[in-house]
Amino acid sequence: MNTDYILEHITVPKNTGVMFRTSIDSGSYVPSHWHPAIEVIYMLEGELFVTETAKTRRLAAGQCTLINSGVIHATKCTAKNKAILFQIPIDFISLYIPDIQTRIFTIDDPSDNPIRRTKTDMLKETLLNMQVANDIRPEGFILRFNSLLFEILFQLYHNFSTTVFCSGRNQRTKDLNRLTNVLAYTAQNYSRPISIDEIAAVAFLESGYFCRFFKKHMGNTFLEYQNELRLSHIYHDLLTTSDLIQDILERHGFTNDKLFRRMFRERFEKTPSQVRKNHRNSF
Repeated sequence: MNTDYILEHITVPKNTGVMFRTSIDSGSYVPSHWHPAIEVIYMLEGELFVTETAKTRRLAAGQCTLINSGVIHATKCTAKNKAILFQIPIDFISLYIPDIQTRIFTIDDPSDNPIRRTKTDMLKETLLNMQVANDIRPEGFILRFNSLLFEILFQLYHNFSTTVFCSGRNQRTKDLNRLTNVLAYTAQNYSRPISIDEIAAVAFLESGYFCRFFKKHMGNTFLEYQNELRLSHIYHDLLTTSDLIQDILERHGFTNDKLFRRMFRERFEKTPSQVRKNHRNSF
């Protein structure tokens, strides 16, 4: 939920095998990315906008959502929020759920179905208990945390998963691995112009095919994605520094001022100066 997670490199402690933390985000924009883990977000305060398969939903306080492994998504936080972030690597889950690759997980929150609501409330209660154990770290913390972790896995498996037919799974994995290399290279070089020939070579694809490949999986062109990545860094610096806006744009390689301001207003519905002013007034 902050710019450190753009490529979702997940670092997990050995004694739990999962990433679990309480996140306090004062503002961030994370463009399209994916990770080899199931991600659960439980919003405690404020709101978060989550875009998945070209659809954006507002996650309000008290609501929970789940993003499946390999699903490309983006997040936007325009005001301070607080949430439980929980990522369970697929390699970890597969130790206990061997058929994980044939399952898809879904949390409908809010739900009109009273049975689904009850199951979701149980999940939220377990997440809150995990948060208490993780924050306080009482004696025997690992025993308590891991007992709740396996309770969560049991709930996800029995209450929120369905079996699906996975045709083309090997090709999907190959495509996501190719995208990982592309996104990593872009993250390292986003502030300078990257030609299509250059980035296509990273993916070991012909330029024309690469453009179609990238648009198919990411939902936008490579140049659009690169500008979204620049925008995420610019948004972060607007909120965390007092640097001149023009200096921030130059630092992150956004040379088209007109395009930047149009994109910025589309994403945040305000000008950069208004966003910075509102952020400062909120503290």
